[in-house]
Amino acid sequence: MKMVGGFFRDIIKNKVLLLMVLPGALWFLFFSYMPMFGTIIAFKQYRFSRDGFWASIVNSKWVGLDNFKFLFSTNDAYIITRNTLLYNVAFIIIGLILSVLMAVVLSEIANKRLAKVYQTGMFLPYFLSWVIVGYFAFSFLSSERGLLNQVFKSLGWESMQWYNDPKVWPYILILVYLWKAVGYNSVVYLAAIMGIDKSLYEAAMIDGASKFQQIRNITIPLLTPIITIMTLLAVGKIFYADFGLFYQVPRDSGTLYSVTNVIDTYVYRGLKTTGEIGMSTAAGLYQSVVGFVLVMTSNYIVRKFDKDSALF
Repeated sequence: MKMVGGFFRDIIKNKVLLLMVLPGALWFLFFSYMPMFGTIIAFKQYRFSRDGFWASIVNSKWVGLDNFKFLFSTNDAYIITRNTLLYNVAFIIIGLILSVLMAVVLSEIANKRLAKVYQTGMFLPYFLSWVIVGYFAFSFLSSERGLLNQVFKSLGWESMQWYNDPKVWPYILILVYLWKAVGYNSVVYLAAIMGIDKSLYEAAMIDGASKFQQIRNITIPLLTPIITIMTLLAVGKIFYADFGLFYQVPRDSGTLYSVTNVIDTYVYRGLKTTGEIGMSTAAGLYQSVVGFVLVMTSNYIVRKFDKDSALF
């Protein structure tokens, strides 16, 4: 009874803070935890029932791991897994380097108004829909009126059929992703840099350290914890691909599937073609489990070297 009384006293004591947390907690409850019950569909041959969603789940036939077997028995299984992993590795590594570099450059701009203009310009692409970004890319890559082909013609070069050439699309997709995401990610590192004690830089200047030495010996080491945390979170989503990037930007061109088809787009096309909800749920569960294992493994490795930089 004392424990229960103490529990309610703690709630009353911290009621203001708990009310502030309540909207976020409800969001996670309704959109992250309650949908977990639907993962049972991954093990069933889901068929819609007029009695409602839950009745459909209960009445659907139990098929065990058949949905997972179907997902990985196709010839495309290796391609979509390879593409998803390699693209995400490139996004994590190159995106991390450019985001930190951009944050450092912004922090060194003396004119703060000008720095805010640059920051806003780099932050803006993050809010654009992938549909809009896809049309931006099309305005550059269109075989007939694309800007790049117009430049090639003016130089006397042959125009390229961009949407029929798989070789160039890994570079295009990485470039488009970085253009859209780096500005947003740099804000996180810029905020961390702004929190660094300025007296450390003053002491380094007195000791005769150059700006590059200050960045290398003060800024980067103090950014290491946030860099580690952001990387661990990104590793957890390494089996997830940004659907809009891989579907809208290549305009769902069939000739590009070898380099643009990832797990998310494959599941979408399969769901649109066959209507197998169980198979798409199995793919989502597979991505979540692998992501969880990767986060736990990465966090364990980080804890071995630096406990303070680990997530938990």
